[in-house]
Amino acid sequence: MSELSINTTQNVKINFKAASAGERIGSHFIDFGIKIAYVIVIWSIVFYWLQLDRLLDSLDSWSRMTILLLLYFPVIIYSITLESIFEGQTIGKKIVKIKVVKIDGYQAGFGDYLMRWFFRLIDLSLFFGIIALVTVIISKKGQRLGDMVAGTAVITLKNKINISHTILEEIGEAYVPTYPLVIKLTDNDMRIIKETFLKADLKDDYETIVKLVSKIESVTGIKNQSGNSKDFLRTILKDYNFYTQNM
Repeated sequence: MSELSINTTQNVKINFKAASAGERIGSHFIDFGIKIAYVIVIWSIVFYWLQLDRLLDSLDSWSRMTILLLLYFPVIIYSITLESIFEGQTIGKKIVKIKVVKIDGYQAGFGDYLMRWFFRLIDLSLFFGIIALVTVIISKKGQRLGDMVAGTAVITLKNKINISHTILEEIGEAYVPTYPLVIKLTDNDMRIIKETFLKADLKDDYETIVKLVSKIESVTGIKNQSGNSKDFLRTILKDYNFYTQNM
C-alpha cells in the first residue's frame, strides 16, 4: 500500500494511504454483484412476471434496443451516480472503506466522476480489467487511467488516526453555534482548514492564518465576528461539527 501525498492549495502536505489493488478489486466485485442482482430482478419482472418478451418480439430491432437500454440504464450510470451522491463512494467503496479524492486535496466533483466513468470503457471493459489492474499497480499514486486523466486518486479510509488528525472537534451538549453558513463547506474542506490552521498555529504563521480566514469568508459569505483570526477558525471547526452531528 503506497503513501499518497496531497499538496493542498494552501501548500499543506497531507499524507494518505492509497487504496491497494486488492481493495479496489474487492469494491469492484461488490458493485458488480449489485448490478447483476439488479439485472436478475429486472429480467424476472419484465420477462417472467409481466411476460413482455412477446411484446419485444413484435417490435423492430431499434425499438427493442431502446427499451432494453432504458431498463438497464441504472447499471450503466451506477458508479457515476453513486460517486456523485456519496462524495466519491459507491456501495462497494463504502463497504471496503475506500474513497475517490482529488489530488489537490479537495472534494472531487461531477466532472471528475464523469471522466473516471468514461474511461471505465478502457480501464475495465477492455481485456477484462487488466489495463486498470496494471496501471494501479505500477502507478506511484495507485491510479488507473481514469484517475490520471481526472486528477483523482482512490484512498483508504482505514488509517488509525486520533481526533487531532480529523475534522472532529470536541463540543459540549450546551454548545451554541455562531456561523450557520459553515454548512456550505464539505468534510474535505474542513479537513484542509484544520490541517492548515494547526500547522500555521504551531509555526506562528499569522500570514497563512489570515489568508485562510479570508478564503473561508469569500467562499461561505461568513464574516469574522470575533475579531481574532485564531478564535474564528476554532469556532468554524466547532460549528461545522455541531451542525453535521445534529443534521
